[in-house]
Amino acid sequence: MNITLADSLSLDSAEYDPIAHLNVLFSPSTVSSVGRVSSTLQLHKDELSRSITSLETAQAYGPDSSLERMQSAQAELAELFQRIESVRSRALQTERDITTMTADIKRLDGTKRNLTLSMTALKRLQMLTTAYEQLRVLAKTRQYRDCAGMLQAVLQLMRHFNSYRSIEQIAVLSRNVSEIQRELLEQVCEDFEMAFAKAEVGSRRQVLVEACLVMDALGETAKSRLVTWYVNTELREYRQVFRGNDEAGSLDNIGRRYAWFKRMLKTHEDEHADIFPPHWRVNETLAMAFCDGTRDDFKGILERSMRRADGNKLDVNLLLNCLQETMDFEQSLERRFASGPRASIDTLSSADDRLHTFNGSISVAFEPYLSLWVESQDRTLAAMIPRYRSQPLIPEDEEFTPQSVIHSAVELAHFYKLTLSQCAKLSTGERLFDLAKTLAKYLDEYAQQVLLGLLARGGPTGPPIQEIILVLNTADFWHTSTNQLEENIKKRIDPEMVSKVDLSSQADSFMGVAKAAILALVNKVEVDCEGAWREMKNTNWSRMESVSDHSSYVGELLRSVNERVAEILPLVVKPQYATTFCDNLVEHMATGYIQNIVQCRPVCETGAEQMLLDKYVLTKSFENLLSYHNKPTAAISSPSTPTAPPPPPAGFVRRVNQAMTRIDPLLKTLQVRPSPPEGLVQAYLIHIGDRSDTNFKKILELKGVRRQDHSHLMELFAIHRESFGSISGGGGKQLVQNSPLLTPLMAGNSGVLGSGSSTGVNPGGPGGGPGLQRMGTGFPLDAASLGEKLLNAARDGVLERVQGGPSGGAGPGTGEGAAPGGGADKATINDNLKNIGKFFRRDIGGLGLGARFGSGKRDVTPTGTGGHGGE
Repeated sequence: MNITLADSLSLDSAEYDPIAHLNVLFSPSTVSSVGRVSSTLQLHKDELSRSITSLETAQAYGPDSSLERMQSAQAELAELFQRIESVRSRALQTERDITTMTADIKRLDGTKRNLTLSMTALKRLQMLTTAYEQLRVLAKTRQYRDCAGMLQAVLQLMRHFNSYRSIEQIAVLSRNVSEIQRELLEQVCEDFEMAFAKAEVGSRRQVLVEACLVMDALGETAKSRLVTWYVNTELREYRQVFRGNDEAGSLDNIGRRYAWFKRMLKTHEDEHADIFPPHWRVNETLAMAFCDGTRDDFKGILERSMRRADGNKLDVNLLLNCLQETMDFEQSLERRFASGPRASIDTLSSADDRLHTFNGSISVAFEPYLSLWVESQDRTLAAMIPRYRSQPLIPEDEEFTPQSVIHSAVELAHFYKLTLSQCAKLSTGERLFDLAKTLAKYLDEYAQQVLLGLLARGGPTGPPIQEIILVLNTADFWHTSTNQLEENIKKRIDPEMVSKVDLSSQADSFMGVAKAAILALVNKVEVDCEGAWREMKNTNWSRMESVSDHSSYVGELLRSVNERVAEILPLVVKPQYATTFCDNLVEHMATGYIQNIVQCRPVCETGAEQMLLDKYVLTKSFENLLSYHNKPTAAISSPSTPTAPPPPPAGFVRRVNQAMTRIDPLLKTLQVRPSPPEGLVQAYLIHIGDRSDTNFKKILELKGVRRQDHSHLMELFAIHRESFGSISGGGGKQLVQNSPLLTPLMAGNSGVLGSGSSTGVNPGGPGGGPGLQRMGTGFPLDAASLGEKLLNAARDGVLERVQGGPSGGAGPGTGEGAAPGGGADKATINDNLKNIGKFFRRDIGGLGLGARFGSGKRDVTPTGTGGHGGE
């Protein structure tokens, strides 16, 4: 829509534009007309004001003004309110009129209702009176069947008059009804007493059956009184014959008690059971009363037996026989009554009775005395352990196999199984927990005295390889069986005691024994290598002028290692143990190599280079050690025959290289000439990388540097180590205070080379392999002291340390066939075996060979495939 200029300049227009209007009025040529325009605007404004005032006056006082309309609306509202009030008044009046009209009708309705209630009450009163009179007649004539129905009717009618007992006649009638209930109760009880006293049950059976209907109608109290009387009557003879202080009531005659009750229960079922209603379950009540009385008798008998003045305490075998017979009796009762029609009972008391069981109803009296049985099992096991130490490892009619375990382990496991099963039947509470602690105690004893004792015997040659394999298999067998034993106990013991059952420390002890067995196998290889190490030490390394592929001692060393490994590994069934054996063997060979480098001092640069080449040849050969595991017989019988072994596992190759690479820093440092001296110092800082003056002196001793040159080299070492991290050769490497490689070497000699009895080195150095510490102090390990060192290693905790220097000298041994010592020694050995087992289990877990080792299920058999075969 187009807007014209006239519209935009009109003051009355909706499209008025003041800017455009001002531009028209005040053009540059018309500035002089401002006064005229202002006057015109003022006039227009005044005219508008007059117009507004005129319109307001007309609106206010005109004939159709808003004031008049408001007044009219108020008048109409007032009239509306008057009409509403009038309607409300008429409604109230109408309500009053209707109430007046219906008052008589309401009175008539109330009268009718009261009359109906009165007639009903009178009719019920008439019926009650009639029924009461009939009930009295029926009660006198002992017509109990009709009497039961009439009594139920009287009691039901009487309940309607409970609110009218303030009326004298109703109160008298209520007392009469209560009196006849009492008379009926006494009369029925008298009839039962007379019938049983005169042996007239058979002739009066029908009367007694109908009398039970009356007792049912009289209620639970009357029924309980009759049943209690019957139970006491039936058990009176039992209580007289089997009193606790008589010979018949002793534990020796416990079978007679149960035989008596079975005869009595049969008599009840044949002669009396059909008298009582089935839902009374009198036979079950009778059995429960018998169990309660018998339990109380046994409690008194057992208490008196424990307080005997003659010192003859309760015989454990008699106690167990009585308990077993009691439990069999309880189970027979439970089976007998569990199949009864209990679910059809609706009464509250019957529902409560269903919660009771016969299991434990009598045998609970024996439970406080089961500690005697646990003590007897303790004595039995205490006698078994010394016998196991001296008996043959396997029966004479059996041959050794790689899967064999020591026969005593199978025998002990069978004993544990039977004992646990027997105790679980007797008690699932404190006594079972006490037994669990006893079993755990002798698992530790078996690990220490039998298995570890076997490793400690053998004299100068140590135990044979087959015996070590038996110990290894048995330790693994019991590691698995211990975990299974813990699970079985937890399944049987009470829920609140499950958290207290823990045999993990015993399982760790057996894993520690397995570790000791593997170290014993490693020692067999080390003993065979003594000749090769001796040849290495006899070589003149200080004057070697050239290098060759490998030294002469290397061939002898590899031959000794391979022949012994080819003999051992086929006997190690589980791949986990085979791998761990090879890992430990490589670790010990690396440790021995370092020790013999010390014995070969001084070592010239060419000698160090030859040693480095020898180390490489050894490493490559060690990578194939696992090829002897499960090798065919032909290959085992002729280990020198060239074969094509399968490629070794990548993880094992990596660990071999890590273990042998620990030697490199020492040999690379020894390869550097002492002139110029700065080169040797820099080589030490780069390869060894520590700040120790003592360790640097050890390198000088190993190289055979003249003592007069030591001071100058030490000064250079002190200068260069301070600025080593900032020079290009250091590459920003931070120096450690003491190198884990050199610190254990020649310890205890103030930096001066010893005479061949130096301690071992840390096998967990830069290589970071899974190996553990050596068993003793020094290399090679003397076979004659193997047993002693094994026990001392367990006692001193040497085997448990993965890093750090080895322990000091071995303590006193236990001698051939001897077991660990007294209480303190046993506790220390046990704790250290557990720690060894924990570290060993961690090492095995790091091999990538599956889940927790030895945790699979297996049969408790000496050659079960679940434990030693097929893996």
